[in-house]
Amino acid sequence: MNITLSVDEQVAARARESAKKMGKSLNQAVRDYLEQLAGAAQRGQQWAQLEARCLHSGAKLQGWRFDREEANER
Repeated sequence: MNITLSVDEQVAARARESAKKMGKSLNQAVRDYLEQLAGAAQRGQQWAQLEARCLHSGAKLQGWRFDREEANER
């Protein structure tokens, strides 16, 4: 898919230089960023699904409660 962006020329030039320092074209840097952004949204959905499964699992802690002091013992 092709995407057209409107960016200030100076911003594009600085971004192109940054991408060049990373050994990438500006196009590749933007593509990588979009893939990372899309992945972050997917990870957020996965965490939400995990949380829902945990909350509705029916697991019993048999009276166990979080104890800050116990957790920080060394």
